[in-house]
Amino acid sequence: MTDRTRPDTKRQRDLKLELTWVGKDHRPRLEPRILLEDPEKNYHAAARVSDTDQFENMLIFGDNLLALQSLATDPKVKGKVKCIYIDPPFNTGEMFEHYDDGLEHSTWLSAMRERAELLYSLLAENGTLFCHIDDNELAYIMAILDEIFGRSNRVSVVTFKQASATGHKAINPGIVSTTNFIIIYAKKKSSWMPNRVFTARAERDSRYGQFIENFSDSYEDWKFVTLNSAFAKSLGLPERGIKRQLGDEYEGKISEFVMLHPQRVIQLARPDYSSVGQNVRDAIDRSTRTPEKIVKLVRDGYSDIYLQGGRRILFYSDKLKLIDGKYVAGEPLTSLWDDILSNNLHNEGSVEFPKGKKPEGLIKRCIELSTNPGDIVLDSFAGSGTTGAVAHKMGRRWIMVELGEHAHTHIIPRMQKVIDGSDQGGISQAVGWKGGGGFRYFKLAPTLIKKDKRGNEIINPEYNAEMLAEACCKLKGFAFEPSASRELWWQQGRSSERDFLFVTTRYMDYASLQDLSEEVGPERTLLVLVKAYDRQGEVFDNLTLEKIPESVLHLAEWDKDDYSLKVENLPKAAPDKELVTTAQRAERRGSRKMAGVPDLFAGTGEDS
Repeated sequence: MTDRTRPDTKRQRDLKLELTWVGKDHRPRLEPRILLEDPEKNYHAAARVSDTDQFENMLIFGDNLLALQSLATDPKVKGKVKCIYIDPPFNTGEMFEHYDDGLEHSTWLSAMRERAELLYSLLAENGTLFCHIDDNELAYIMAILDEIFGRSNRVSVVTFKQASATGHKAINPGIVSTTNFIIIYAKKKSSWMPNRVFTARAERDSRYGQFIENFSDSYEDWKFVTLNSAFAKSLGLPERGIKRQLGDEYEGKISEFVMLHPQRVIQLARPDYSSVGQNVRDAIDRSTRTPEKIVKLVRDGYSDIYLQGGRRILFYSDKLKLIDGKYVAGEPLTSLWDDILSNNLHNEGSVEFPKGKKPEGLIKRCIELSTNPGDIVLDSFAGSGTTGAVAHKMGRRWIMVELGEHAHTHIIPRMQKVIDGSDQGGISQAVGWKGGGGFRYFKLAPTLIKKDKRGNEIINPEYNAEMLAEACCKLKGFAFEPSASRELWWQQGRSSERDFLFVTTRYMDYASLQDLSEEVGPERTLLVLVKAYDRQGEVFDNLTLEKIPESVLHLAEWDKDDYSLKVENLPKAAPDKELVTTAQRAERRGSRKMAGVPDLFAGTGEDS
């Protein structure tokens, strides 16, 4: 028996909390496809509008898992993405209506796990992931992301109000669902430095109920009256009965008055004596001893503090924040986002995308929280292109991936309008968007390895020499950096300052290899991927010779183009021989009992 009073520390280190499901150990061996640019689908503004114009934005057409694998093997992108927003399929009943519940969840979880691991590798050390999900898979996806990102790096679970209990929803019995969730993870919480984001307060803060009548005088002579009195005086009306006299207009008019004089509208609040510094405590004590005077504490780098009778004078102007181009009463961002309206959403981007389009204001908030201008934003479930449109208007670089035909029917036209400046919906007015920038269009290359008529695995004839070299660089972990120098024609890929890669489909005889070895020199090494070569050439210490395609066959699964989240396109997990269902156990027990065989599972908890 194990001594439970003395825990095995090594075993404790090996154990971890994780979610398991049928087929979790079945992992695809993804082919890192190269990206092929289509210049005819690229789009740039007619003229550069500003020095911050971004032209290196990427729209990638293809399966998003293969596209993520391609990006994850690109040193220019891997580890450099500052913000990732994903809005994956929510795994609703309609999507999986022809599949068993167990398969439904297992397939969805496997598909999401593969994508989450690649997204993690793409994030910068101080990057942020925003995963938009509903309550159907919230707990499961959170368990997966906890496992990949680390539970300690989960920053927040935001509740997003995306609908109201009106229309047909109000008719349904029970609880009406009006919310989704956004799970926020930091790649590395110790390096995470989010921006301060404020939300506009929907109504006036009525706690600020006093007014400085003579604000232009010295603070020592300030006189306070009620806000209502000052408001009534500004209208030439008596204070008494002003609410009744103005009726429904009262709140709107007094709010306008407050915004006209925010530095004069105040409240008196008692500071938390135990949480302030000694200099503030001393000022509070002086103010308490002389309640008839106003005490001022001057502070370097911070706003001055005014006190009366031990209470601090708080100014309404200090609540005002510049939000969407206007100064409004702002409050720190919380985990409840119920202020982003989804009305008029169908007009954003001038594209229809029923049940799939997210408000530009929602994406703006995510990008504001986690990035600065010039940072890279990624969305691998691009949908109608909202993430790219918002990132572009906010001066961020962006990468979007989409497999559906709406990449052409929705995203390209939408981004063209953004670049032209004709898209003035969504956040355009708030950020002062006028147009500019551009994007480049890519599609995934076909598979590198095909089978010929006889079933032999061969290099895809669609690949030219440059495509082959780039593909081999990805497969072998080299950066594709062909040398511009004619003398260094063999430098096609690089993994360090002295390690290079060269790919050729021609036969390399001994003399050719000898010449190549001399050009490489003793201070460098070269991996040579070649169709065929003279075995005697293996004597050169600075050359490593490998035949293609044999040297890459084991590195990936080939000729598979669709890893989409549609279950009908995903392989069913092979049945686990050791997995015995409750029904099968019950059936076996019945058979054993009928045959007089003792029930070996009885009382063991195997059914739990």
